[in-house]
Amino acid sequence: MRAPIGSFDHATPAPDCLDDLVAPVATAVRAWKGSVPAGQILYVDTDPRRADTAVFVEHYGQDLLERSANCVVVAGKRGGGTTLAACVVLSTTRADVNGVVRRRLGARKASFAPMDTATGETGMEYGGITPIGLPADWPVLVDAAVVDLPYVLVGSGRRRGKLLVPGKAFAELPGAVVLEGLGVA
Repeated sequence: MRAPIGSFDHATPAPDCLDDLVAPVATAVRAWKGSVPAGQILYVDTDPRRADTAVFVEHYGQDLLERSANCVVVAGKRGGGTTLAACVVLSTTRADVNGVVRRRLGARKASFAPMDTATGETGMEYGGITPIGLPADWPVLVDAAVVDLPYVLVGSGRRRGKLLVPGKAFAELPGAVVLEGLGVA
């Protein structure tokens, strides 16, 4: 199948390649519910050596720069408690951790979660974390600009491979909250 964005050799509906996905992502695809059919979530095999954004778009298509999103894990702290959450923002922006995220989580302080926390709590590889398959009790903060795109490239849970996801599907993820201004230039 031809990918709707980028210049990938082949795109496969995610339900048809569950063995290529890490366990939490495969489980989420199997249990997918919502207005966007799971078959519209596509997996593309990519070279993990080309995972950095500049090299990635040079090889797989310049159009991906404006159609890619990053999923970062943040930790909000208040008193003795910590709330983990995910932020999904376009790759041309960064998550407003000290403003929008901190306020939304009701935290006194918010920061990016340490790598070992992010990978350990998600069951995903660093550099490949995706909002599909995150722990069900996590808030998933999604920038409105992501939801507005027809398709968005995000991680697949591993550094090898990516998911192409209809933008509106991000609003239907468990714990999803769509926010204006989450991603800032």
